Order: sequence, then structure tokens, then C-alpha cells
Amino acid sequence: MSEVFRFADHLGPAKIVEIYEPSTGLKAVLVVDNVACGPSIGGVRMAPDVSTEECVRLARAMTLKNAAAALPHGGGKSVIFADPGTERADKERLIRAFACAIGDIADYIPGPDMGTDEACMAWVKDEIGRAAGLPREIGGIPLDEIGATGFGLSVCVDVARKFCGLKLEGAKVVVQGFGSVGKHAARFLAKKGAVMIGVADSKGALWDPDGIDVEKLIELKGAGQSVIDSPTGSKLERDAAIDIECDIWIPAARPDAIREDNVDRLKAKLVVPGANIPMTAEAEAVLHKRGVLAVPDFIANAGGVICAAVEYHGGTQALAFQAIEEKIRRNTELCLRHAAESRQAPRATALAMAERRVLKAMDNRRWS
Repeated sequence: MSEVFRFADHLGPAKIVEIYEPSTGLKAVLVVDNVACGPSIGGVRMAPDVSTEECVRLARAMTLKNAAAALPHGGGKSVIFADPGTERADKERLIRAFACAIGDIADYIPGPDMGTDEACMAWVKDEIGRAAGLPREIGGIPLDEIGATGFGLSVCVDVARKFCGLKLEGAKVVVQGFGSVGKHAARFLAKKGAVMIGVADSKGALWDPDGIDVEKLIELKGAGQSVIDSPTGSKLERDAAIDIECDIWIPAARPDAIREDNVDRLKAKLVVPGANIPMTAEAEAVLHKRGVLAVPDFIANAGGVICAAVEYHGGTQALAFQAIEEKIRRNTELCLRHAAESRQAPRATALAMAERRVLKAMDNRRWS
């Protein structure tokens, strides 16, 4: 029996496709996890160290995320084994080759993810006629540009803080990963009165107990520099972001940033993930036992896929923001209230919410 079957359970995955194109050097994996609720939608991730297992886990996170948000879509994900910082022409060649390779897999709709952006989705759309998260110039809602996921995180924080006795005004925030999700989350939270005291990117971490100017840091990053190039604050090693004591900790980088071997270093009251699968199940259980409120990733960071779905079905940017506000506010409230009443971990109640919808959709369709 193939090794890939070790990933299978009652929900999926429906298909795992490994892609190799010798002429371009393309190596990629596509996972369509579950399409009972509709064609799968999920991002295209580009990094040199991705794996089939990571892609499977991310695809399942998308199934749960889309179901919890009551979107007419299942979950899928794809990964391309390459450096996202490669020359633009080489990157375009890989993306277009990938698009052609998945052209016949009609139950997967690609979107931007770590290492890809709106321009990449324009190349995909040009090749196969379907993609989400497109540039504004071709009718898209550029979810990274407008900060759809970061906006959703700020909504989630505003609801979740009430379940752990936090005030948003003056709340101390640490953001691990100051990319398209982390920077917008920090920006929206700063507008609500929160104070970012720590931040990290791939080059290092920055700490200032008096607060970091979010807009200036966004300008710095926009100029191609790192957070450690800031003229203010203390420069730390990248992984030191986990050691900064704060009220709200936002992991917005790679999977499994919080694990059993480092979870004891985390000193926060509330964890709201901007990244998918940012914590292992064991680490999340430790946080729950310690009384740290950890909102499940597929509840907290659904803003991007909600925006992508609104765009795909012909909606406007205003409608996308309205849908993000309504769906994330409702789901966070439901999840955390049920968790508090049942004394379960939030993930258990969120999984039950999402799985119920997927299983009902599976029951209503011919499953093959």
C-alpha cells in the first residue's frame, strides 16, 4: 500500500497529485482534500522545504476553514518546491508550468499563499482560466494588498479578548512573521489601540517595550529590508520572538512554530494564528492546560479565503470585508462560547462545528 494512504481518514484526501516537469524543473504537490461542500479552494505555497505531508495537513485545514465559514467550497492546497525569491522570469515559468499541470483538475481553485501573490494568480488564470486572489486590474480583489486575512485576525482578537479578560486598548502584541498577514494584522490592531512590542521575520526579531511604529515598519519592509533594520528597538535572534512576554501572540509564519519543545517559553494570554497549522496538537493541549486561550487557526485566519471566495463568485471588496467581519465574529463567538460552556479546548469545539457541515454535505452527495 502506498505511503500516502497513511494520511487518509473519513474526510479525505480525495486525491494527492505529485508533479514533476523535467523541462522546467518544476516539482510540486497538489492535494484535494474534500469537495463535498463544493470545488476545493486553497493557496499555492512556494518554498524550498515544503513536503507532501505539509501539503496534506494544509489542505485539511482548508477543508475545515471553508466549512466553518459556510463557504460553498471544499479544501485543497498545493506546494511548489522552489525559492520564492528566485528571478521573476524563472518564477513565472514555474508558476505557468504548474498551472498547465493542474489544468484538468477542475475541482481545485488556486489562490495566493506564502511565496506567491496576485501576479502569480494572474499567470495561473491566464493559463487555465481559474484562480482567486487576482490583481485588481483584471477584476480581482487583491487580498494580500488589502489585508483580508489580517483584518479577519483583528476581528477574531476583538471577540476572543472578552473570553480571557483583555482590553484591546493598550494590549501588548507580538507578531511572529511580518509578511502579508502579520503586517496587516498589526496595522488593524494598532488602529484599535493595541501596541505591538515585538515582531519577527526571517532575518531576526525586534523588541521595544514602549511600542513599535507599525506603519514605519511596514514602509521599511516595503523597501526590501528586515524588521531588524529598524533604527529603534532591540535586535534579537529570530526565534526569540516566542520569549517576549505579551498579551496577544500572533504566529503568522511557518507551520509548527509552537511545539512541545518550545511551548513553555510562550508567555501570552491569547494566541490568534495568522498562519495555518502554526502549532502542534501537543503544544495546543499544553496551552489549554495552562489557561492560555488559543483560537484554532481555521477559525482565526479565514479572512483570506472568505475574500477569495467572494471574488470568485463575483462579489466586491466591500462585500468581502462585510463577509469577513460577519463570519469570523460569529464563528469565534460560537467556538469560544461552546468551549467555555463545555470546558473543552477551543479546537475540539471548532472541529466539531466544521466536521458536522462537511459530513452533512457528504451525506447529501454521491461520494466516490
